[in-house]
Amino acid sequence: MKVYIAGKIGTESEKEMLERIDVLCKELGLKTFLPHRDVGIVKGMHDVQRIFKGDIIEGFKDCRLVIASLDGLHVGAGTAWELGYAHAKGIPAIGIKTDESIKDALEYLSAILIASMPIVTSLDELKTKIKEVLKLI
Repeated sequence: MKVYIAGKIGTESEKEMLERIDVLCKELGLKTFLPHRDVGIVKGMHDVQRIFKGDIIEGFKDCRLVIASLDGLHVGAGTAWELGYAHAKGIPAIGIKTDESIKDALEYLSAILIASMPIVTSLDELKTKIKEVLKLI
């Protein structure tokens, strides 16, 4: 089963978190799609069509689950778009927010994101939630 891993990639710590999620998924025997690894990073306007095609058209092909890192003061625009796209396509999602409680993040996470998926607070909780979701799909 293929898992799409979404999240911001602006800092090394953000990329590291996505790569930790990738490792956890692979330990569970899942295939992963990690946009910055599998398609690359946009360097200018000349890259936008390649990134869209790679991340969305190819990345979501055969995808059965989305896992999104929600750490930080805001969810990245790409991550929010990917979560909305997954929801519209009926693909379940799991969020992970390790830097503060969901209640404290309500104002900038948005009720829409919070209501659309389970959100866990650690990699251990994520592992458990992935196993639960896999039984349903």
